[in-house]
Amino acid sequence: MKTWSESQSDSLFADVDGLRVHYKRAGHGPPVVLLHGSASSLHHFEGVAALLSESYDVIRPDLPGWGLTGPRADRNYRVPTYAATVARFLDALGVRRCAVVGNSLGGNIAWNLALDRPERVNALVLVNATGYPEHSLPAGMRLARNPLLRPVLRRAMPRRAIERNLRSAVGPHSEIVDAELVERSYQLMSRPGNRSAFVDFVNTDQPDRSAEIPRIAVPTLVLRSAALDGQHFARDIPGAQELVHPDGGRLLPEEEPQWVGGAVAGFLGSPADSTRPRRGGRP
Repeated sequence: MKTWSESQSDSLFADVDGLRVHYKRAGHGPPVVLLHGSASSLHHFEGVAALLSESYDVIRPDLPGWGLTGPRADRNYRVPTYAATVARFLDALGVRRCAVVGNSLGGNIAWNLALDRPERVNALVLVNATGYPEHSLPAGMRLARNPLLRPVLRRAMPRRAIERNLRSAVGPHSEIVDAELVERSYQLMSRPGNRSAFVDFVNTDQPDRSAEIPRIAVPTLVLRSAALDGQHFARDIPGAQELVHPDGGRLLPEEEPQWVGGAVAGFLGSPADSTRPRRGGRP
């Protein structure tokens, strides 16, 4: 069985905010940063990265608390803190301006970065992004908010529970939750500090910045799974375009990498004119 809990031959590290941020980088061209969701890792964008790296410099970090980057010493998992860390990560890599693609939590971080540091973002792609007040939470997050279960989950997170959460996060016809995906998720969640980081993240009071979303001035593409509600980015971001996948779940980049990658590539256009993304690009 493959080992994901250790660095691979193409693993890179950058010192940011007291962390050794694990990341992978491939391709040549204008930079595109891919930000995964909670309880996930840079592997989530593997297929999308392979497609985009044919024309772009694709950068995928493990966000603090997840993957090989591991937990923050200060246990600060507020989304604006994540966005500031991503900006300093880009500084460490010498990337002044880039397109940012984020899924779920990664999308939330991406649009916060576009609000706080608009000079760093030339295009924004939000894939099932969060950031509006949540009406419902995934089962795993509800459990992690239970004060009786929090200490238990810091010590152990059963493989069966991880598989159940993954299955609840994908679309009804998805077949990606196999033994390899479950093992990868289990190994990375079992790394020192990652289970506690998950519990800390879930129990962090996030600021509600949804009223500021209409101030986003970056060209934006919204990719959404039809089954997910509570997202109003296409309505609230001036000029934003939206594409809806009929069957996908929360893990859309992993479920449908060709669809997501094609949509991103179509939106950004050719590298020659990537500083002026096409609004409403089609996959």
